[in-house]
Amino acid sequence: MYRKYKQLRHRLSLWSKGFSAVQVIVSYYLILTLITMGLLAYPLFLKPGVKISLSDLFFLSSSVVSVTGLTPLPLNDLFNTSGIILLQFLFQVGGLGIMMISTFFYLAARKKVSLRTRQLIMTDMNQPNLSGTVRLIKVALIFLIFLQLFFGLFFAGYFLLKGYETNFSNALFSGIYHGVSAVTNAGFDFSGESLMPFAKDGFFLSLMMLLIFLGGIGFPVILEVYDYFKYTKRRKKERTLLPYCFSLFTRLAVVAAFSLLIIGSLSIYLLEKNHLFADKSLSDSFLTSLFYSISTRNAGMQINNLNDFQPATQLLFAALMFIGCSPSSVGGGVRTTTIIILALYLISFLKSEDDVHIFSRKVHPDDVRKSVVVFNLSLLLCFVSVLFLSATEDLPFIALVLEVASAFGTTGLSLGITGSLSVTGKLVISLLMLIGRVGMLYTLLLFIPKETRDLNYSYPVEKVITG
Repeated sequence: MYRKYKQLRHRLSLWSKGFSAVQVIVSYYLILTLITMGLLAYPLFLKPGVKISLSDLFFLSSSVVSVTGLTPLPLNDLFNTSGIILLQFLFQVGGLGIMMISTFFYLAARKKVSLRTRQLIMTDMNQPNLSGTVRLIKVALIFLIFLQLFFGLFFAGYFLLKGYETNFSNALFSGIYHGVSAVTNAGFDFSGESLMPFAKDGFFLSLMMLLIFLGGIGFPVILEVYDYFKYTKRRKKERTLLPYCFSLFTRLAVVAAFSLLIIGSLSIYLLEKNHLFADKSLSDSFLTSLFYSISTRNAGMQINNLNDFQPATQLLFAALMFIGCSPSSVGGGVRTTTIIILALYLISFLKSEDDVHIFSRKVHPDDVRKSVVVFNLSLLLCFVSVLFLSATEDLPFIALVLEVASAFGTTGLSLGITGSLSVTGKLVISLLMLIGRVGMLYTLLLFIPKETRDLNYSYPVEKVITG
């Protein structure tokens, strides 16, 4: 048996050498989707008498692998306790990434991580170079698993103390589920109420928002913060070291996250001040605005019925879902750093400056070009998807816009139309969820050959009238 396993592994290694790292990673996620389909259809994880159609099974598997949260059928009517536990494990694989999970088992077995594996890790984690990829996985994985377990146990005790649960086993199960869902930004709802029972519990919602934020801030940011504390401790002892300097990526990711948090919260509050928040106190209105400013950018959890918001707010939700979280995180969308680089590029253009710069650093021209390409093509993809669904589905337009943005941003919020989509509509949304998980840039690189021809010449330059 072991010999056959080694032969299969050798054949897979030879097969993967003929493809680029991006093509291999995308293939891994497609294979994981098929495996997930098989697992979710297995009777052991389903309630008695439950059968799922092929289209719903593919939709649900795509949603699980991309940790989106959109479901065509109520999960509490489909899966038993074993099925829910299986889904929580799959959230880890989908949210943290295939290479992070597989590398963890490599390290646990004390096996050497090959150069090819490091290249795949670099691709899956969206890293610019090979150095430090394994260490990034160690620190990020340990930290995120610790968060899930610690807060899962804390939530279990909190649920018992507050009377949300009266049975210890149910409280433990519910606590672990909420901890896993928040950190992995999985918006799946097993109760049919999401977080609505906790809508008035500011303490619990604050902790959930913190976990959602940490899961979406980006693995490299977590590593750099960890290094900062280690370096600061060492600096206090030696008293000769220079202050720790965070990378430009970490600075941009943090600035973008907090900027979107503040802008999103204020916008939601102003839009709903005289509508949904008319009968609410200022503190409740602020809490709701803050929660949705975080949740819409990837968690997909809700404390209200989204149909209660006015269309302008729902459109804002779609925009926040389209943006998503930081790169190299559990989230999807065009990513926060893409948006902030585009904003900086616009500012530099208006100031007639050739370079894009911030924090006394120049943003690499390749990153600027990538941001422009990713944003424009992502916007085009979502526009075409909405246009197509408007022609095939007899559903409200704003609901389709929100559904497309939710799928691409791997968020999971919906106006309740997911189950009403046709087979064609479900296929479109499924593909959007997978593209959102892989990333628009890697989706483009998927169709580029492993080796490209370098041009040793350039064409004459000519000005074109624009604008």
